Amino acid sequence: MRHWRARLVTRVLHVWFALSRGMTLGVRAAAFDAAGRVFLVRHSYVPGWHMPGGGVERGETLMQALIKELREEGNLDIDGTAELFAVYFNARTSRRDHVAFYRCTVRQSAPKPADREIVESGFFPVDALPDGVTAATRRRLAELAGDAAISDRW
Repeated sequence: MRHWRARLVTRVLHVWFALSRGMTLGVRAAAFDAAGRVFLVRHSYVPGWHMPGGGVERGETLMQALIKELREEGNLDIDGTAELFAVYFNARTSRRDHVAFYRCTVRQSAPKPADREIVESGFFPVDALPDGVTAATRRRLAELAGDAAISDRW
């Protein structure tokens, strides 16, 4: 039941974005704490554990979008500078979607309580990820670690 809802929500959002934007652009981050654990979120509308991120709105820079999404999805603040790692074409979402992927170190100002968008979140050791981590999340972490070649597709 959840999968068809996720596909429906994704489709509706992308139809809206197609009408309101020429191309969709998003940001995501491999957000690590001082202990080297990665922050992951589980959304209410799509299955699996993901790295935090979201869409870039009109008039918003990539960095503004990244800062906003990290705060909204995890009460996270960037320590130092976020580094752009790669930009990916996300053909699974649409033929017009791209994702700017960052690596950063973060501090969490307070635990993120569950809400309508984020039902669960937390920091996890990279070698002990929770069940249900998405394939794309695993690929990005492997690329960051140097264990896989950097792809141009999400």
